[in-house]
Amino acid sequence: FWKFNWNSGGKTPSPNPFATMAFTLSEIMAARRQQHGGRVAVDVDEYSTNPTQAFTFYNINQGRFQPPHVHMVDPLPHDAPKPPGYTRFVCISDTHSRTDTIQMPYGDVFIHAGDFTELGLPSEVKKFNDWLGTLPYEYKIVIAGNHELTFDQEFMADLIKQDFYYFPSASKLKSENYENVQSLLTNCIYLQDSEVTVRGFRIYGSPWQPWYNGWGFNLPRGQALLDKWNLIPDGTDVLITHGPPLGFLDWVPKQMQRAGCMELLNTVQRRVQPKLHVFGHIHEGYGVMTDGGTIYVNASACTVNFQPMNPPIVIDLPTPRST
Repeated sequence: FWKFNWNSGGKTPSPNPFATMAFTLSEIMAARRQQHGGRVAVDVDEYSTNPTQAFTFYNINQGRFQPPHVHMVDPLPHDAPKPPGYTRFVCISDTHSRTDTIQMPYGDVFIHAGDFTELGLPSEVKKFNDWLGTLPYEYKIVIAGNHELTFDQEFMADLIKQDFYYFPSASKLKSENYENVQSLLTNCIYLQDSEVTVRGFRIYGSPWQPWYNGWGFNLPRGQALLDKWNLIPDGTDVLITHGPPLGFLDWVPKQMQRAGCMELLNTVQRRVQPKLHVFGHIHEGYGVMTDGGTIYVNASACTVNFQPMNPPIVIDLPTPRST
């Protein structure tokens, strides 16, 4: 069981000077905040459009993704006792309408990081909502992913105009059948570029990711995605995105490529610095990592073959004292 020293901000002395330069930037961050009216400016990275190249460049030149500062973390056993004064987050993603066999552990706050359906059909959303209704968690928080086609209104508007129906069952839907599809999620808090505060934690959720095989909530790498990440408030404690940041549980072995977003990584590490970042999307990336300041969780329940074999990931965080 990995223990994280929150009293020191999670930072431990490291022999790697690049790790310190890349991640323990409190003095530099404070100076930048003064320069930019209290908010760190994140610009489009020069390697934004080639994440695999970006990963290689920053690893060679900065050691940005190397141990000991950046490393994998053993998931917390589901039967581990929760420390007093902590909140237990139960994280899952990419269930793709395959929740029947998933065993859900004890916890306080349930997080689903998108792709809870195959195509976002209303019938699938209702089934998922019914499953949510059986879960005993105090709070249940959900975002959409690229498979929730009907949640992306612009995508659907374009889809139904196409001569070739790439998604036949979705493209045949009438707009009145999906334009209020979010309202079917009555058993959770749905976030879409929005936030909620529960148990003193500020939690923000966003469904976007770099363009990926023509599905929903896709945006070009670079400024378009950065505009979305710029909406994430400073002071966010728990960030939920569907896609991963570059270099963290984003490796796609079949394509020998990184799929993560460079602008999301820089936003997380240089500006927002949340305690917890939960995502999915890349099924092969299931697991937990840390950079010494943020815990990164790829909670994809389904394997690359869409078998729901990966158990939910449990993370304990100290409950803010104000609560």
